[in-house]
Amino acid sequence: MAEHDSDREDREPDEKGVPFDEAAAWAAIVAGYGDEPPDPPGAKPFKPVEDLALPAMEGDDTEPDSGAAEEQVPAKPLGSSVSFAPGVGPRDYTAPEASEDDFDEDDEGHFVPPEPPPLPSADTTARFAWLGVVGGPILLLLAVLLGWDMTWWLATLGIGGFLGGFVTLVTRMKTDDDEDGDPGRGAVV
Repeated sequence: MAEHDSDREDREPDEKGVPFDEAAAWAAIVAGYGDEPPDPPGAKPFKPVEDLALPAMEGDDTEPDSGAAEEQVPAKPLGSSVSFAPGVGPRDYTAPEASEDDFDEDDEGHFVPPEPPPLPSADTTARFAWLGVVGGPILLLLAVLLGWDMTWWLATLGIGGFLGGFVTLVTRMKTDDDEDGDPGRGAVV
């Protein structure tokens, strides 16, 4: 058997049969374009688009056009597209305000967080550092957009302001060395 198969590996397949007519093959493809092939035997047909949201009924092996299937269709479909008028919709819903009558004797009430402390006021050095960090690149960008000549003092002011402000802000950062507490002690109750 192996000797017989080894003889076939060298040869081309036989082309002595019926010649392949490419034009006829394309004509058959074009003639059959758009035609739906017949369903295989025993296949269930697809539901129509209108009935896709409906649940499948027991014994629904029949065609959807038969009278028995129409009697089993429930009145309300499972899902649908709901469109809302402008100003009315699920995002316009507001929850009612909580009152003391909503809580049982087991409830402690709702949590009201305390007012946050005010932000610390920045000192003059920090303000000038931020002015340099933000203002330096803005000055260079304006010079490019407005077509100003990039003179030495403009470049020095933009680049130097950015670098000086950045270095000032980094050196003034607080370190965590001030706290002596152990960070691994967990939550404090």
